[in-house]
Amino acid sequence: MKLHGFLIGQTETLLAEVLKFTGPADSTTSRFFRAHPKLGHNERGVIAEAVFAVLRRKMEFGHLAESGTGNPNRRMALLGLMQTAGRSAIRPFVSTGEAEWLEHVAKIDSANLPLRIRTNLPDWIYSALAARFDEAEMGALAAALNHPAPLDLRTNPIKATRAQVMEALQAAGIAGEETPFAPLGIRLAGKPALTRVAAFEQGWCEVQDEGSQLLGYLLAPKRGEMVVDFCAGAGGKTLALGAMMRSTGRLYAFDVADRRLAKLKPRLAKSGLSNVHPVLIDSEHDAKIKRLAGKIDRVLVDAPCSGLGTLRRNPDLKWRQSLESVAELTPKQASILASASRLLKVGGRLVYATCSLLHAENEAIVEAFLAEHPNFKLVPAGEVLAEQKIDLPMGPYLSMWPHLHATDGFFAAVLERQAEPAKAV
Repeated sequence: MKLHGFLIGQTETLLAEVLKFTGPADSTTSRFFRAHPKLGHNERGVIAEAVFAVLRRKMEFGHLAESGTGNPNRRMALLGLMQTAGRSAIRPFVSTGEAEWLEHVAKIDSANLPLRIRTNLPDWIYSALAARFDEAEMGALAAALNHPAPLDLRTNPIKATRAQVMEALQAAGIAGEETPFAPLGIRLAGKPALTRVAAFEQGWCEVQDEGSQLLGYLLAPKRGEMVVDFCAGAGGKTLALGAMMRSTGRLYAFDVADRRLAKLKPRLAKSGLSNVHPVLIDSEHDAKIKRLAGKIDRVLVDAPCSGLGTLRRNPDLKWRQSLESVAELTPKQASILASASRLLKVGGRLVYATCSLLHAENEAIVEAFLAEHPNFKLVPAGEVLAEQKIDLPMGPYLSMWPHLHATDGFFAAVLERQAEPAKAV
């Protein structure tokens, strides 16, 4: 679209608000647009894309902005707009000095900047990931995290095949391709308005990242089983599990937030599923959970976490989270895993998952759990995927990385409950 001069000021204003990091950037952005109803759809898109570009590359843009003059937020806003709208689009609306500065910045090859600046990661995240990856891999991971995520769909097999969904999308003028790993996934080109697509509105498909879809195949629920989605949220994974069960058995969707479960209900209504039972709980120690102890075949624990695996979508998280906030999360993750494990029958399966990139929230939680629960064993994720005929080489754990798999960052461990060891007489 043609850029208007006032959009620079609006971008600068929103950016200043978002950079206070008093809440999620998407919520702050939505609130800003509600307060400015005269902004059109395209204008909102320009402003939001520029602000999120700054959040992704804040360290890099901050470094470049040091060479300019005037308001630092304006310089950052201009860099965001230059990346998303293009320098020629903003040239008519900036001063001669700003135009010269932008021309100077445009000639700088970001590949020549120090790796620490190019990664656009706070020191604590950089250090945690540098323990796992070498410099070349860190550069590749950072580049992937700093690029917006594609839009993935999961076909609802209760209502349609993947081929039928792709045909419906094509008829609506939307291009897509099959995801390489998830058998029901479709990756779209661009970010089309799905609410205008009849197949989407009729429940033929749901928005779900390919990495998230794979968690269901690790759990691999069967027809007629008793299954629990322990931290169901708005229910994306719940719906996937219900479809895998072919709407048979009983699938409990637990969550501590009524507002999140409320978002599940309209999605559930159009999914065609009749086996899902949303349940509001007060904590992982709720009496409703205790009543099901030892009765459940499979449990998914998509634990509350730092969310750093979703930086392509939520770049503000790397600036809002801290070592201290992660340290507060890990005891909760351990407690939720321990509580959820009590639901399982002998021979039952539990999948512990996060959308975190950090060892502290992933392997460390599982290793500590196994040390304290000798009646559980780790089932190699690679073996489970192979059983599901998914060609994705993995070791003991599922580890999905944006630069390697083009998905959000996901971790998962498959745990199986064993019979209690016989007590000595």
